[in-house]
Parts: sequence; C-alpha cells; structure tokens
Amino acid sequence: MHPDPARSPAWTPSRNAIGLWAVEGAVGTLVLALLVTGLEVFLPLPTWLAVLLPVLVVVEGVVSIGVRPRLRYRVHRWEVTAEAVYTRTGWLSRTWTLVPVSRIQTVDVTRGAVQQLFGLASVAVLTASSQGTVRIPHLDADVAARVADDLAHRAELVRDEAT
Repeated sequence: MHPDPARSPAWTPSRNAIGLWAVEGAVGTLVLALLVTGLEVFLPLPTWLAVLLPVLVVVEGVVSIGVRPRLRYRVHRWEVTAEAVYTRTGWLSRTWTLVPVSRIQTVDVTRGAVQQLFGLASVAVLTASSQGTVRIPHLDADVAARVADDLAHRAELVRDEAT
C-alpha cells in the first residue's frame, strides 16, 4: 500500500530539532545585528532608518528564534512504510517526496557539529533517479541509525528478490 498524499506522514523530527533551529536563528540574528551595528557606526543614516533597523533586527530575532523553529517542527514530517520512504516539508510551499524501497541505492546517516550538540542526525536516502536524495532531517541519533539500518536491509532484500 502506497502512502496517501492527502494524509501527513506519521512522524516529526526530534523535539531537539526545535533547539537546533533556534540556535541557528540566534546565530543568524547575531550576524544581522552586527551588520546593522556596523552600518550605524560607519555610515551616516537618517534618524528614522537608525531607529527602524534595530527594530527590524529584534523582530527578525523573535521570528527566527521563537516562531520559525516551532513552525518547522510542525510541518516537517516523515514516515517509512513497507514499500516506501516519504517526507513532507514546507509551510508555504509544500514538498511531498516518495521513494519506493525498490529504488533505494544508498542510505547515509550524517551528524553535523551542531546536530551532535543536540544528539541529532539526519538520514539521506539516495536513489538513481533525477530527484536524487530524500533527507529525513534531525532525528534522534539512535532513531536515525535504526531507520538507516532498516532501510538498507529492506533495499537489500528487494534487490535480492529481483535477481
């Protein structure tokens, strides 16, 4: 049975992903704040702009640290069934990706430096198709390892049955 695109995949990323996305938002806001500070120190700006830019940085910080991580958590979904891996991402523009187990060539687990701090890993399912790779981001590291092992085993079984 193939997954129904009208229904959301069953699983979300790890709740720790919210913290990771918040840290990424904080770093981005800090960089933006440093740029705005540099502009205000080194360029003569009109008063209205000198007031508006810091306000916009604060708004960006609130959104990127407090709002966006929770929205991302709600919309990133994934599921593995007997026949396929499927993911759904995006809140304004939704992307639904389905990869039949029979098309899987390689399954990789990656753990970036920040992911390691949060105990997270991502699973990448590579296929021979032009669409390339399907990523399941920010799972608990042990869950990612189990998912990758399970998918690799299933793909191997399908290949063995085909020969």
